[in-house]
Parts: sequence; structure tokens; C-alpha cells
Amino acid sequence: MRVRAAVVGLGWAGRDLWLRLLREHKDFEVVAGVDPDPDSRAAAVATGLRAHPTVDALDPRTVDIAVVAVPNHLHAEVAAALLRRGISVFLEKPVCLTTAEADALAAAEGNGAVLLAGSAAAHRGDIRELSGLLPRLGRIRHADLSWVRARGVPQPGGWFTQRSRAGGGALVDLGWHLLDVLAFLLGPAPVAQVIGSISDDFVSSRAWSATWREDQLSDAPTGDVEDTARGFLVREDGISVSLRASWASHEALDGSVITIEGSDGTARLHCTFGFSPNRAPESVLTLTQDGSTQRIPLAAEPIGIEYGRQLDGLARLLADPGRRGQAVAQARSTVRLIESFYASARAAPPVDHASEFTAHKEVRIA
Repeated sequence: MRVRAAVVGLGWAGRDLWLRLLREHKDFEVVAGVDPDPDSRAAAVATGLRAHPTVDALDPRTVDIAVVAVPNHLHAEVAAALLRRGISVFLEKPVCLTTAEADALAAAEGNGAVLLAGSAAAHRGDIRELSGLLPRLGRIRHADLSWVRARGVPQPGGWFTQRSRAGGGALVDLGWHLLDVLAFLLGPAPVAQVIGSISDDFVSSRAWSATWREDQLSDAPTGDVEDTARGFLVREDGISVSLRASWASHEALDGSVITIEGSDGTARLHCTFGFSPNRAPESVLTLTQDGSTQRIPLAAEPIGIEYGRQLDGLARLLADPGRRGQAVAQARSTVRLIESFYASARAAPPVDHASEFTAHKEVRIA
């Protein structure tokens, strides 16, 4: 018997990603869509989907799981409402924006339904191959994770660039994926120390915006989130972590780089996460030991295949009572780390880099 699924939120992600993937997957039957916008509902109805304006129309007797694809600030609210109705939820990052929202989700999940969290990057074949190299690295000492776009700021003025609706900028959007990959590769561990910095050199200019998305344009001229986050973490297991998430940069291509250093070697993956067409031509995985670097063969994969793979086995997870509480616990850990990262960035004294550079030049010239 197939899992009866509803898609809540019929914007770009819900319409072009999740509806398509669910309809293509043998384990699912899409039975409903939800969106407050009448045009979005009409477009869904035109494809043969029953569409509703609110989640109140969804019934646990006819819906097994709801895939939630709404703006970040509504994630926890919508997911909790569904869980309280007895409908299980699949929710991609960020699961929540505050620890208080994590607590609310935990309380709602106690009603019998289960929350499952999506983490697309960990389902990539190249990430799985990287994971397979870790036993050859000895004791893991350091991880370096980055996702840097050349041009990829979500449309300026849209909800992605409003802190009140997104919870943050590139750190929440891209950094959450990197933190999920870190937990997948090295296992979850509390973070003992966090130092973070953020910058916003590109976020308010349409010249640096993403071209592959269809975000709704806004009249708002600027965003109030960071386009770049750089940080250094130390986990309680002693592993140090460098982290960088950038919506825009002066690079030519969008790239994601994961490097794991151990006592016996270093493994490095260079690829491109996500759907951007401005990507590295192929994934490259290398293993370096004793001064020698070898390239590890990787199978080519279609762009975005990792999103569909999240649906594989989802029916089994729904039936596993042991899954209850796991997604909320991991989300609480991630959002605490992000809160600490932003607190560190806010505590740093502002620097006038132009003045600093001028002064430095003057000293050198003198």
C-alpha cells in the first residue's frame, strides 16, 4: 500500500521539486496540496491535484504524511499544527529557527505522529564514497566544509533575505546542509567552542542573485541577513571544524568542498551541492597519504538525485516508533550551534576595512 502524501506549500520547492518527486516515486500517492495563495492552488488543480488553503483541511484518515515546503519562519508552526492533528511530517532544513520552536515540535510530536527531517546532501553518492574512506584516515582531527556560490543570493527583498522570516542568511540556508553532512560523516557531537563571523557585501544587489530559482520578486530594496558566514568550531570529541557558507563570491563556479584530515591521511571531495547550473564539471574525490594523492573513481549522477533518495525508505521510517524524537533532538543541537555562531559574530567589534587598509598602506609607504 502506498503512502498517502500531501504537499504543504506550492512555491518553487513544493511545486517543482516535491510534487514531482513524490509523483515519480513508487512508494507514494499524492492526495492533496495546501497553499494560501489562490493562484498557486489553481495551478495545482490544473495538474489534477486537490488543493486546500489551510492544513485544517487535511485529515489523518486520508493523509499519512505531509511534506512541508513553506518559508522558514513557518516551518515549526505548520509542522507542529500537522503533528497535533496526528499527521506525520517530512520537513527539510531548517527544521526550526529557535530552541523554543524545537520544544514546541517535541510537544506536538507526542501526539502519535512522527517528524522526519530531510538532509539532501548526505544522500549524494560522492558523500557516501567520502564516508567510506574515513576508516583509512586514522584518528580524525579536523574537518573543513564549505559551500561557496559565485552568484546565488536568493532574490533580494524576498523572504530568504529577511531575518524575521528566514532566521538568518547563508548560514541557515547553506550552512545547515554542511552541518548535516558533518554529523553524517563524523557522527553527532556537542560543540564546545564556536567562533563565527558574517558579512553582507552582496546580499542587497540583484547582480549577485540566483538565476535558476523562480523566487517572487519584492519591492524591498535590501536584505538584512548575511551572504557569507565563516566560522571555526571545536567539538567535545576534540575534532576541530572550519565552516564557510557563501551565497556569492568572486569565484567563477559554485563549489562545495569537504576535507577530512586524520592521523593517517586526508580525504577531500570537491563537488557542487544543490541545483545551480554554474557548477564544477564533475565531482572529484581524493585520498592523500604519505605524500601521495590518488583519485578515487566516482559514478556520475544526475543533478538533484539526492533529493529523491530522501524518499527511499521513508515509508519504513514512518512505521518505526524509534524515530520519534530523533529529528527534533538533532534540530535542537543544530539550531543551538547556529545561535552560538550568530552570538559570536555579533560580539565581534565592527571593523572599517577600508580605513584599515588605507592606514596600513600609509604605514608601508612611510
